[in-house]
Amino acid sequence: MENKFILKNGSGSLCCEGCGKQDNKLNTYDWLADVPGNAETEDMVEVQFKNTRKGYYKNSNHLKLEKGDIVAVEASPGHDIGIVTLTGRLVPLQMRKANIKPDAEIRRVYRKAKAVDMEKYREAKSREHDTMIRSRQIALQLGLQMKIGDVEYQGDGNKAIFYYIADERVDFRQLIKVLAEVFRVRIEMKQIGARQEAGRIGGIGPCGRELCCATWMTNFVSVSTSAARYQDISLNPQKLAGQCAKLKCCLNYEVDAYVECQKRLPSKEITLETADSTYYYFKADILEGTITYSTDKNFLANEVTIPARRAFEIINMNKQGEKPAKLSDGRSSDSPKSKDLLEQESVTRFDKSKNKKKKKKGGENRNNNQEAKNNIEPKSSANGDVATPQASAQPNKKAKNNKGERPERKGNEAPKQANAKLPATIAHQPASKKLPMEIKATAQNQPSGKTENNGNRHGNNRNRNNRRPKGKENAGEGGGTPQQPQM
Repeated sequence: MENKFILKNGSGSLCCEGCGKQDNKLNTYDWLADVPGNAETEDMVEVQFKNTRKGYYKNSNHLKLEKGDIVAVEASPGHDIGIVTLTGRLVPLQMRKANIKPDAEIRRVYRKAKAVDMEKYREAKSREHDTMIRSRQIALQLGLQMKIGDVEYQGDGNKAIFYYIADERVDFRQLIKVLAEVFRVRIEMKQIGARQEAGRIGGIGPCGRELCCATWMTNFVSVSTSAARYQDISLNPQKLAGQCAKLKCCLNYEVDAYVECQKRLPSKEITLETADSTYYYFKADILEGTITYSTDKNFLANEVTIPARRAFEIINMNKQGEKPAKLSDGRSSDSPKSKDLLEQESVTRFDKSKNKKKKKKGGENRNNNQEAKNNIEPKSSANGDVATPQASAQPNKKAKNNKGERPERKGNEAPKQANAKLPATIAHQPASKKLPMEIKATAQNQPSGKTENNGNRHGNNRNRNNRRPKGKENAGEGGGTPQQPQM
C-alpha cells in the first residue's frame, strides 16, 4: 500500500514518507521525500541515536534507505545502531547547519540492522541505568564535584559514553580507570550543560507541551534577565526558571516584538503636567499601547490609563508651556475591562437556564399564594359587621397544588352550590329576615364538600367578634344578633 494522498485538483499527491515517528526527538520533516530520485541524489544520510545525538554517514553501499530504517553504522571500535532520520538533498543543508566541515572524516553505513544486531543492542541498553547509578557512587567516593546525568552504550556493547555536568574543571583520569575496571568497556566522558541534560531527560513544561530542548532545539542561546525586563515580567526566579534551573529559553522568543513595540511608547522618566496635578509613569501594556499614570511615584493613586498617542500630545503641550485640564481626552468611550480572567467564560454559565426555570416556578407560587389570600380576605357588611366566608376554613386547593392542576372529582360529583351551608350566625336567623346581597353572593360561591364543624367554628368566631361592650343598647332585635338591613 502506497503512502500517498491524491489531491482533488489532480495537481499531484502528498507523501507521508517525510513524516517520522513523533516519539523521536529533534524530528525533521523531509518535504522532498515525494520528489522522484531524491534519495539517490545524495549518498549522505542523517542517523539519530539515543536522545539528541545525531551523526552523518555515507551510504557507500548504495542501500535503499528510507526514513525510519534501523541501520548499523561504523563506530570506533565496532559498530553502532541508529535510526535514519533524513535522506536526500536536505542532508547537506543539515550538515552545514551543524557546522560540519567538508574535510571532516565521514564514516560509513554498514547495513540494515539484523536480528542479531538488535539483540545485542537491547542487551546493551538494559545495562545503562544500573551503570549510571554505580558510576555516581564511584564518583562520590573519589570526591569529584560532578554529576553523571546519563550513560549511553554503543550498539555492540563495547563502548559506553558517560555524560556529566560540572561547574568547574574536573580531573576524571582516576575515574576512567576505575570505571574501565568495573564495567570492562571502553569509557568516553562528555561534558554537557544543564539545558542539554534537560533535553536528554525530557519532560513537560509549564505551558503543557513537551520541552523545546527535548523536541526541536539543537543549539542553545544564552538567556539573560534583560529579556524579562523588556517584556515587563516580574523577576521571580521560581517563575522564570525552567526544569534545568536556568532561565527559560522561551523568554527569547518574543523579545524582538516587545522591543519594537516599546519604541512607540514614551520614556518612563517623563512626567505629564495637567492643570490640577502631576502624573508619573506607573505601568504600561506594551502590546496594546496603553500607559497607566499615577499622581504618586511610590504607589498607585488616581490612576488614569491613556493611549500612547494621547501621552505624546500632552508631552508636546507641556513643552509649549500648556497644561490640559484632564489627562484623558474623553474620546475613548470603551468600558473599563474587568480584571477577572473568567468573566467571559463564567463558571456558572450553564446554570442560567435552570435559574430562569426556578424564577418562573417561584413566580407561579407567589401568584397562587396571592390568589389564596384574596379568597380568604374577609368582607365587611353595611353596618360594619365582618362576614367571614366558609372558604377560610379550608386552604385554597390551587395554592396547595404547585403544578397548578385542578383537583380531580370523584365520579360524576357536581358542585353543590345550592345546598352549601351558610355560616352559623346566618343559619340561626328567623326565616322572615332577608339576607344582604354580599352574604347571598358569598353563600352561593361556597365550594362543595365543606364540613359543618368548620362552619360552626367560624360562626363562633364571628359571634365573639360581634360582642358589644356593656352599658350600651343593642340596636337589633332578637336580643343577641344585630338587626340586618332591609332590602
